[in-house]
Amino acid sequence: MPNLMIETLMSHLILQVVKFADAKEVIQSLRSKVFQVEQKVEPTIDFDGLDETATHILAYYASEPIGTARIRNLNNKLAKIERVAVLSTHRGQGIGKAIMKAAIVYVDSQNIAEIKVNAQLHAKAFYQKLGFEQRGDVFNEAGMAHIEMRRSKHPLAE
Repeated sequence: MPNLMIETLMSHLILQVVKFADAKEVIQSLRSKVFQVEQKVEPTIDFDGLDETATHILAYYASEPIGTARIRNLNNKLAKIERVAVLSTHRGQGIGKAIMKAAIVYVDSQNIAEIKVNAQLHAKAFYQKLGFEQRGDVFNEAGMAHIEMRRSKHPLAE
């Protein structure tokens, strides 16, 4: 799968579209550090058996993996971006935004009309800046407050 180059404030960030089988250990390591260690999410909730059929984005800086996201097509009109994780040492530098933009571009290239995220409540503004709008009320997922947000296919605003 192709690498995507995106200019960030810190330097070049390499974003790779991968299948789980090709990067299982890297994806598991990143998500374990963010979700299990930091956020205390049970491994069985995070690793739910859906990774093998999903597409994943991996972010590398200086050849080191620093972030990831999972993309699942729920049907031929709706995809879900989930498991967005950036190592704490690299947050606040635009890495999450770059990962999300790459995931959105990927979904748009598949001619999927709408994207869904179940956003942690504290990240609502982050997703709004990427064109997502809240749908419904706050709900509990993995012991944390979340909201469903959706984005229809349209060009990304800079």
